[in-house]
Amino acid sequence: MTDLSNIKEHMEVIGADGVHLGTVDKVEGDRIKLTKADSGSHSDHHHYLSGGLVAEVEGNQVRLSANADNAALLEEEEAGEAIADLK
Repeated sequence: MTDLSNIKEHMEVIGADGVHLGTVDKVEGDRIKLTKADSGSHSDHHHYLSGGLVAEVEGNQVRLSANADNAALLEEEEAGEAIADLK
C-alpha cells in the first residue's frame, strides 16, 4: 500500500484511467475522506475510499489502482458500509 501520509487536503483523486473521482478532504486512518461536493446525491455527508486502492501519489493527484467507475462502486459511508446508491 502507498504511504497515505503523502496525501494532502484538496488533492484530486483519479482512477487508473485518469478520470476524476473526487477531491481529498483528509485521510482518516487507512481511508481517504472525500469532500462532500463529490458525494453526488449524498452531498450532505462524506464518502470514503480504502487507502488500499491508492496506486501512487504524484504532484497534486492521488491515482487509484482501479478505473474511476469501478472505484466508485467501492466508496463507503463513514461507518464503513457500502453506499446505498451511486452518484
